[in-house]
Amino acid sequence: MATNIKLEQYIRSPHPGLPESQIKYLQEELRKLEVALQGAYGVMRGTGPYLRTPFGSFCSTQDQTAANTTTAYAMTLNTTEVANGVSVTNNSRITVDHPGVYNLQFSAQFLNTDSSEQDFSIWFQKNGTNIARSNSEFTIHKRHGTTDGALIAALNIFVALNTADYVEIMWKVSNTAVSIQQIAAQSTPTRPETPSVIATLAYVSELP
Repeated sequence: MATNIKLEQYIRSPHPGLPESQIKYLQEELRKLEVALQGAYGVMRGTGPYLRTPFGSFCSTQDQTAANTTTAYAMTLNTTEVANGVSVTNNSRITVDHPGVYNLQFSAQFLNTDSSEQDFSIWFQKNGTNIARSNSEFTIHKRHGTTDGALIAALNIFVALNTADYVEIMWKVSNTAVSIQQIAAQSTPTRPETPSVIATLAYVSELP
């Protein structure tokens, strides 16, 4: 919960020659700044004063597959790592509580079980509509021996969002042998599990 920070504490030891009227004026201006910051961001008290802005970090611990090559699928996210004012709704919609310009970043672990190279597309949607000029094309290696072809796809985009707007990460494959896979923790050396998708959404600026 937000806690007030009294910004006038930073002038509690003014220059001895500073008139009292000026001290009071500065304290009043700092109080106005405090109110503005509280309303815009939420000023918090921790080990020191800092600003809290909206953010969210999410991942998927599930395999994600495509049933056919002609359908657009939304990458799903089932785990919230840390978040403030950003949440996942309907499994795939990264939704904001506050308007602003946000930076959406993600990485996805693609695997290919086919004996040929395959292609896939990734793009972004806002409120169910494709975002213009947001598509990227990828080619993933073929399966070699007993090892599936693998590729990490990673992108980011800045997007302007209003309250309750949401963004989704979409994908489409050339062959259903291509999927997004989570990988269990590994050993020698010990390595943590690999989520199928990691996604973050962070506040950058107020709307222009």
